[in-house]
Amino acid sequence: MKIEHSSVHKRLFRYTIPHKKSFFLAFTLLLIATAADLLGPILIKIFIDDYLTPKYLPLQPLVWLASSYLLLQLLKIVVQYFQLLQFQKIALQIIQQIRIDVFSHVHRLALRFFDNTPTGSLVSRITNDTEAMKEMFVEVIAVFIQNGVFLIGIFIAMFMLDVKLAFYCLVLLPFIWGLMKLYQHYSAIYYGQLREKLSQLNAKLHESLQGMSIIQLFRQEKRLRSEFEEINDEHYKAGMRNIKLDGLLLRPAVEILYILAVILVLSYFGISVADSPVKIGVLYAFINYLDRFFEPVNEMMQRLSMYQQAMVSASRVFDLMDEKEKNPVMTGEQKQGVQKGTVEFRNVTFSYDGVRDVLSDISFTVNEGETVALVGHTGSGKSSIINLLMRFYEQQKGDILIDNKPLSSFSNKQLRDEVGLVLQDAFLFADTVKRNITLHEDHFSDEQVKAAAKFVQAHAFIEALPNKYNEVLVERGSTLSSGQRQLLAFARTVIRNPKILILDEATAHIDTETEEAIQEVLRDMGKGRTTIAIAHRLSTIQHADCILVLHKGKIVEKGTHAELLNKCGLYYNMYQLQHSEKEENFSKETGVKEIYTELIE
Repeated sequence: MKIEHSSVHKRLFRYTIPHKKSFFLAFTLLLIATAADLLGPILIKIFIDDYLTPKYLPLQPLVWLASSYLLLQLLKIVVQYFQLLQFQKIALQIIQQIRIDVFSHVHRLALRFFDNTPTGSLVSRITNDTEAMKEMFVEVIAVFIQNGVFLIGIFIAMFMLDVKLAFYCLVLLPFIWGLMKLYQHYSAIYYGQLREKLSQLNAKLHESLQGMSIIQLFRQEKRLRSEFEEINDEHYKAGMRNIKLDGLLLRPAVEILYILAVILVLSYFGISVADSPVKIGVLYAFINYLDRFFEPVNEMMQRLSMYQQAMVSASRVFDLMDEKEKNPVMTGEQKQGVQKGTVEFRNVTFSYDGVRDVLSDISFTVNEGETVALVGHTGSGKSSIINLLMRFYEQQKGDILIDNKPLSSFSNKQLRDEVGLVLQDAFLFADTVKRNITLHEDHFSDEQVKAAAKFVQAHAFIEALPNKYNEVLVERGSTLSSGQRQLLAFARTVIRNPKILILDEATAHIDTETEEAIQEVLRDMGKGRTTIAIAHRLSTIQHADCILVLHKGKIVEKGTHAELLNKCGLYYNMYQLQHSEKEENFSKETGVKEIYTELIE
């Protein structure tokens, strides 16, 4: 995985711009703390050379010297605390903004993107990768700035003590730089592999949790465990490669450089002693500064691993934020929203992958107040028509019009405020029943919520819940039955009073008794509204004004229920098949009841 560090750095730097004043304050505090820290060895050098070595120990100067040293140490501790607090506060605010930006961006992406991207991988980028970026801001940047300033200060102090020896010590810098570049090169490869395998682990885990019932039903536990174990093993190997790299190029290599530096300094002073006496204070200060020099280098080297993880993670996050395939947006200048609700498809052709057409030359019109049903075998293109009408996808050819105006001339808000969609699989949030109906739109009153629930026959079961409309549902409303979830989805749509109603197998999970009541409700809802209904059970759409029969992405038949039966075509065959299955099921149920009655008697 090749990472353009300069590009990532620029994007990360943009997030620091709103915090310029805070950065200036933190940097000023850092300079003060660094200066206080570096002056300590200078004071000790003065004490050794000016007072201890000549055995000149006047009380007042020594008290001032000791007091100055203690005050500097106290100042360093206090200022370091506040500068660290300031840097970390800025870092957390920056990563908070990045998370909000990537989360918001994902909501604007087209459904086509989610069709091709595993959910677990997205979760990994928004959580794990941003967490790694947070560690960089909190740990790496603050430490690099602090230690970078500290190293510059150390060299300034060294030059003040001995210019010639300070120049000799500069020879160490290319070796340290080369060590960091070598580590950066190899760790980029290993951390890229590590993050990719972690993303795959999340994707596999998400898939397993979502399909747990199927996994247990078909005894797929062993296969899934084997696949998960394989990815986990690859993640382990990538981690071990990185640990070996850390163990070789971080502290051990720096320690070797430190030993060479100490040998250099001692050799210099050893050679110099032949020409002139060596000041013990200067020797102490140099060794002290060398020790202080390599400790920041060690800290920076150890945080290079965090830095490299963050660069890989930031690259993955920014790749997601650079995803261009967003929801279709308004291209015209339509000021008014949907007025009547007339829907027209004109020669519409559509493909999900750009290769195989799932809809081909589709044309039909649904006038205001009419109900049109879409039927056909699985894969015939029924749901694709709904996806295009809702602007989840963009058609390749043809036109879709509402009230004789192109669909693209309406904003998404205008369109979705007036189009109500009820899907086969009702999605509920982990929230109260009331808020699942209102979706946090506060302009709906409690009376409106109850009226909508009563209208769709949901009020009775809601009232039976412990907290009624304030009952908090778990994720996806899994504690409710499929039918109850569907009724809440109906109530969510009814309360918004849309001009266009779209039902995608909306009664598939509702029992027969409730369905009969719902069908009556839907007929009442359809009055004065444009209704498009996808149905598998043909008995539910017999009263539709027009039925469109789709086959392999084309409309092959059109007409009312009676007209289509008279044609004896595809619709007739589908109806006969369902009718015979219904009679067969009824006969089986009747036979079971008779056997059960005989056993009782």
